[in-house]
Amino acid sequence: MAMTQPRTAYPATFLGTFGLLLVACVFHLVQCQPQQPNIVFILADDYGFHDIGYHGSEIKTPNMDRLAARGVKLENYYVQPICTPTRSQLMSGRYQIHTGLQHFLITPEMPSCLPLDDITLAQKMKEAGYATHMIGKWHLGFYKKACWPTRRGFDTYFGYLTGSEEYFTHLREKALDFREQEEPARNYSGLYSTQLFTQKAQGILEQHSNQSSDKPLFLYLPFQAVHEPLEVPPHYTQPYAHIKDKHRRQYAGMVACLDEAVGNITRTMDQLGLWKNTVLIFSTDNGGQVYAGGNNWPLRGWKGSLWEGGVHGVGFVSSPLLPAKVQGTITKELIHVSDWYPTLVAGLAGGSLNGSKLDGFNVWDTISNGYPSPRHELLHNIDPLTIVKPANATKVMGSKIFNETIRAAIRSGDWKLITGDPGNGRWIPPPGSGIQAHIPADPPGKMVWLFNITADPNEHQDLSSQRPDIVERLMQRLQCYYDGSLPVFYPGSDPRADPKYHNNTWSNWE
Repeated sequence: MAMTQPRTAYPATFLGTFGLLLVACVFHLVQCQPQQPNIVFILADDYGFHDIGYHGSEIKTPNMDRLAARGVKLENYYVQPICTPTRSQLMSGRYQIHTGLQHFLITPEMPSCLPLDDITLAQKMKEAGYATHMIGKWHLGFYKKACWPTRRGFDTYFGYLTGSEEYFTHLREKALDFREQEEPARNYSGLYSTQLFTQKAQGILEQHSNQSSDKPLFLYLPFQAVHEPLEVPPHYTQPYAHIKDKHRRQYAGMVACLDEAVGNITRTMDQLGLWKNTVLIFSTDNGGQVYAGGNNWPLRGWKGSLWEGGVHGVGFVSSPLLPAKVQGTITKELIHVSDWYPTLVAGLAGGSLNGSKLDGFNVWDTISNGYPSPRHELLHNIDPLTIVKPANATKVMGSKIFNETIRAAIRSGDWKLITGDPGNGRWIPPPGSGIQAHIPADPPGKMVWLFNITADPNEHQDLSSQRPDIVERLMQRLQCYYDGSLPVFYPGSDPRADPKYHNNTWSNWE
């Protein structure tokens, strides 16, 4: 027969005391649950793979090196080849083929923007209880006000809506492109944008620190730097007087100013007591533009191309919230810019992804715990408006699984397949390195390349003829993506966009 334990009689006073202690402990546990972290996302523009100190650059970036050394360096991280596509995938979590933005970028005169039925990252962060702020470059369309950052989830906005404007005057083609919220910002001429954006960011941090609200902070800071035009206060170039190439010298000064900005922002957060509960993400939007001073060595190609130099981006995550076991580490797990949407919303903010149609994956466990990435495949793009003319094409495929004249690229596991015209594919060493540029010996009309990117990250050995089985499998994957893609939306210029109709300011016209 089973033995039963006798009941113990507790005095009422003990139960009362125990009950109070229990309530106090439960309250303490609730209070000590992890807070939603502040999130700062810094996006550099046209920042080359070789142009950060920890990649062996002659350009010194002590602040970014320090942050990366205390965090996780993303060394298998991918972005898009140019501005709008990367920003669209960051804000929507979707491939270009699912937003109609497969071709080139949104120009200032174009009646186009990130589709208005796509829920943005900022909207989801706001829904999760965050105060949302943006400072810098939008480049996701502005022809109607519904497209503007202030209408797509950001509480505050300071910056410019197009691209390629001047750093001191904030003009593009002699017309103002600078906004504070939705109003033209006309009182900042002569102030260098990298420094100005930094000051605005520090102001937001100070304001947030002084507020009694328990809201966490989401600060999206897409800098103008280091996109051309090559402009920077002269004292930043003085340490690089030895660089003979004037574009590279000016670019180096711009990088130095950007690094100082990152250091000033994180230092301000630390001084305000915000850093201890902050996750900082740093990313480029595409590879460096070689003719404007950038460099992607030893990767092949540059901005605008589907070669690694155009799409393999600089990126790192830094935070005191990262477990000690991953601080100071490198991850070579596959991560893409579209992954930030679910990672920030679900992985960090604890928000809901309901209503979002995503191509991105939540990779927070990959970054914070070293787990394998849930991503095994990556569509770089399919652009059916950029094709190789059949008269110049040399077919290498016997079957017609996917039209190889179309500009496209896909990464699956270790393999990368490129079709059509991928863009400039030279290997360009840093100026003054003494290394000769290497021009590929591809035959005229070549349209299909296959690389084992894990074994050959710099794309020297095309294996398309040796592995037709892999080529065929990846061509089938491209066709599958193509079958599910939206038509390209790339309207012509609208004359109503001309700034002369808007007080010499770039503005909406619908």
